[in-house]
Amino acid sequence: MAKTSLFYKIYNAGPLLLLYYLCISEVDSNLEKIFEIFTLNFQIILIYFWVLKRPEIMANGHIFLAGLINDVVMGFPLGISSLSYLIIIFVGTYVRNKSVNTTIASDWFTFFIAMVFSNLLFFSLLNNFSDLDFSNSKIGYNMFFTLFTFPIFWFLFNIYQMTFIGNRDA
Repeated sequence: MAKTSLFYKIYNAGPLLLLYYLCISEVDSNLEKIFEIFTLNFQIILIYFWVLKRPEIMANGHIFLAGLINDVVMGFPLGISSLSYLIIIFVGTYVRNKSVNTTIASDWFTFFIAMVFSNLLFFSLLNNFSDLDFSNSKIGYNMFFTLFTFPIFWFLFNIYQMTFIGNRDA
């Protein structure tokens, strides 16, 4: 597919549009209302994969803006999600620059590290600068389900990348 075609540009912007949709729609909190313990931070998976594989698709400014939108929609203090997303960007960029070839195992392990630091920052800032209460069990369930659904979305995003964008890694 030619890089100048309209369809290529739409498919190339798909992950970014999905990120904005997820930040505006409160999808993760709606899942919590349907399933009692199943919570998933899909934004972190989306950001980490595309920053690692194709950083030109999701620019840092877009991710920061999506974090601000998420804070406004969810009622968090402004900037907490953005800082959390920037931790994900930092780890993803570091891994991309230090590794020659990534595999699902290496991506999964480094995603775990990124998620731990991101959630540590997010929940410590949320605990110190807001009155919202989060139980440790909900945080644990969120991290568990996010970590163990990462390989599923890794494969789906790889299929999307190879089918619509091209199989070249950054």
